[in-house]
Amino acid sequence: MAALVVLLLALACTGGLYAAFAPASKAQADETAQSLAIDEGKKLFSVGCASCHGTGGQGTSDGPSLVGVGSAAVDFQVGTGRMPAQQPGAQIPRKKVIYTQAEIDQLAAYISSLGAGPSVPTKEQYGPEGADIANGGELFRTNCAQCHNFTGKGGALTHGKFAPSLEGVDPKHIYEAMQTGPQNMPAFPDTTLSDQNKKDIIAYLHAVNGDDTESPGGLELGGLGPVSEGLFAWIFGLGALIAVAVWVAARTAKAKKS
Repeated sequence: MAALVVLLLALACTGGLYAAFAPASKAQADETAQSLAIDEGKKLFSVGCASCHGTGGQGTSDGPSLVGVGSAAVDFQVGTGRMPAQQPGAQIPRKKVIYTQAEIDQLAAYISSLGAGPSVPTKEQYGPEGADIANGGELFRTNCAQCHNFTGKGGALTHGKFAPSLEGVDPKHIYEAMQTGPQNMPAFPDTTLSDQNKKDIIAYLHAVNGDDTESPGGLELGGLGPVSEGLFAWIFGLGALIAVAVWVAARTAKAKKS
């Protein structure tokens, strides 16, 4: 019996020491890191966001509720500098980003903890690999060109609102905008536009607005075609013909009098 007791004590001590000093599992480490991110995000939210969105993100008369918007909305709004807003208005414009990406991730973690919503996409979701540019162009012209123009140059809307230019916008932010529908833009969830559809649209925008893309000739006027050149020819060319006709008529009348 004494030997058995000693063996049990030894096993108990060994198990206790292992539990105390063994490294935490990956799941526990991830959970701890997420908890820390939420705590830090709450601190950042209290300083920079709570005055408009409420201390618990429930919203106020100055800002909407953030419960259930998800991390993708936070990453888009804060990652493009639209939030925190400088002042209220018909539309919050893009401006310089004041938070680091680590701080944006912490804010997103805190907002996600308030309610489930669209998450930040992975690079596989918005990357160009496997994208169909032709299909993306067709989808963009069908769903987006009415506001953003045929090649994403942007355009004016009503009551001081506008569709911003998509030239030079990070592909991740384009995906997040389609997923969340910021400000005046409608949302295009996966039930409306699948991951592949969004990838195709992003690839199309990169193809028509990339660094190596040049207009084949003249002013492109948003990709509508040679409209600007035709307008110039119509106004100035026709105007010149009218001026010449008036001059000829005046000279003819003067010659007849003399």
